[in-house]
Amino acid sequence: MINSRLQILFALFIALLVGVNLLGGKIISLFGVSVSVGIFIIPLTFLITDIVEEVYGKHVVKHFIIGGVISLITVFLFTGLFVYFEPHTIYSFNEEYKTIFGSSLRMIIASIMAFSLAQIHDVITFEWLKKKTKGKALWLRNNLSTMISQLIDTFVFMMIAFYHLTPKFTLTFIVSLAIPYYLFKIVFAILDTPFVYLGVKWLKNEKDRLLK
Repeated sequence: MINSRLQILFALFIALLVGVNLLGGKIISLFGVSVSVGIFIIPLTFLITDIVEEVYGKHVVKHFIIGGVISLITVFLFTGLFVYFEPHTIYSFNEEYKTIFGSSLRMIIASIMAFSLAQIHDVITFEWLKKKTKGKALWLRNNLSTMISQLIDTFVFMMIAFYHLTPKFTLTFIVSLAIPYYLFKIVFAILDTPFVYLGVKWLKNEKDRLLK
């Protein structure tokens, strides 16, 4: 039987990945630091994969990652195609469309690379820590695996997305942007710990019910 709760998490996972690429271009000020609105989305993707891996193991999470990569590549291809379509004369917002979605192409490439490396690392580290802790200390493997993976995600993404985008975006400048951005992600990772336990319990209840 199919676990409907697992399907819900998969759908949410894909929606979050697509959403962060479509919406993440907006920059806001968070406690005086300039950050992408995507900072509220990315930690949720790691939260979901940690919940799923805890209950179902790395083999199921790999399908989440593959599905995520496929979704990002699909969005990238259609975005690139639609940006270069000639608009009808009645459509008067083509330049705005190109500005918003054209700039997303490099972001999506960066996102695919960062997402793939970070999530693969997260899965491997989470499983290794689970074996070392003999299935205990969920809070430890959730936070530690996520913190390291978020480091990979942040710096890989920012280097590919912004390096030499303008002369201002040097390696030093990107690092200065990435550090506070990463620290916010760490805070979010710590804050989501109770939700990991709630999510695991919620998903495991459905799994146990199906196995009866």
